[in-house]
Amino acid sequence: MLIFLRVLGESFNFAINALKNNLLRTFLSLLGVTIGIFSIIGVLAAVDSLKNEISGSLSSLDNSTTIVMRFNFGPTDIPRWKWQQFPDVTYDEYQFLKRNLPDAKAVTFTQNVPAETIKYQDASSLGVSVQSVGSEYYDIEAINIEEGRFFNESEAASGSPVIVMGSEIAENLFGSIDPIGKQVRLYGRKFTVIGLLKKEGSSMFGPSKDSQVFVPVNVTRRIYGENNRSIFPQIMIKPEADVDNAEFLAVLEQRLRTFRGIKPGEVSTFFVNQLQGFTEMIDNITGTLNMIGLVISGFSLLVGGFGIANIMFVSVKERTNLIGIQKSLGAKNKFILFQFLFEAIILAIIGGAAGLFFVWITTIIVSNFTGDFEFILSFGNILLGTTVSALIGLISGIIPAISASRLDPVEAIRTGM
Repeated sequence: MLIFLRVLGESFNFAINALKNNLLRTFLSLLGVTIGIFSIIGVLAAVDSLKNEISGSLSSLDNSTTIVMRFNFGPTDIPRWKWQQFPDVTYDEYQFLKRNLPDAKAVTFTQNVPAETIKYQDASSLGVSVQSVGSEYYDIEAINIEEGRFFNESEAASGSPVIVMGSEIAENLFGSIDPIGKQVRLYGRKFTVIGLLKKEGSSMFGPSKDSQVFVPVNVTRRIYGENNRSIFPQIMIKPEADVDNAEFLAVLEQRLRTFRGIKPGEVSTFFVNQLQGFTEMIDNITGTLNMIGLVISGFSLLVGGFGIANIMFVSVKERTNLIGIQKSLGAKNKFILFQFLFEAIILAIIGGAAGLFFVWITTIIVSNFTGDFEFILSFGNILLGTTVSALIGLISGIIPAISASRLDPVEAIRTGM
């Protein structure tokens, strides 16, 4: 153990001397490793950060949440011209599924409606995201009420003029005034504020709930009608926790096909989307990005490996006399081999550390400028970068180290003189 520590110490000193005595040559040789590690860890960190952001944005919804609509989340075999002619899901279909779909924990009808202006006395908020939903939306998506309550089934069914506000909208309209019980103007009519949401912070994937308001879906149904193609109605369903997912989706599709009168063999005129499939699609995309990043970065690491091998061959040539003296004093081939191997590994780790440092600086800059997006350099990626650097040094230094360990001591001393 002591001899390995001694070899490691000497190798470290030789590596530092190589940096000091031949700074430009060593810097240029290590540049490939630095760029390669920066590329690999930069791509991995970016993909990990993107996945964390997506997971955070979808954390309020269960992966089993199912959305029935005339669009599909991902690719489909149905031609575009055909699915664009599919009819929208209807409120009657929502009521049918609510009554007849087994193992459904919650079912709600929603509409994607345009942004609107909300006013309170002289204050107003422009371009507010209006979420038109049923009462059971509260059971499907995690909605944290700070004050008041969400609207109930009776209010949703009757289209009562009630509204639940995000914290940002409430602050813009009311400031420090308690909004509960106050009346705001929306769609040219008065709505009573019955609930205030907890502040959740910004999101890069659409507006956060801080800048949203929630109204009963039957309010917007009366305003926009049933056949407005600019409004995208959806039926959202949350199954029971222990239900068989494949069976649940099959029953759901069959019940809706029956309601629409679709004959066996005919294509379903709707899509059953599940967030689980969406997250799998995201995983596939990020996996592809990782592979592309690794391939591109591999070329930089290959160049870096040749650079380190070049440093080590030069180092062997410059220290031939010293190698001969060490061998004549009893140093074994293994000692010389490990000495040069450790030196190559140390040099590669120095180059990799520089790459990790630049990734860390990039994470700080990107996080500060994007605001909503937090760029994360995880400990796992740091460990991976260090390990890859060490492997590059080991592979690049093995041939020079073997050639140094096999030198004849007499010939080495004579050649070095």
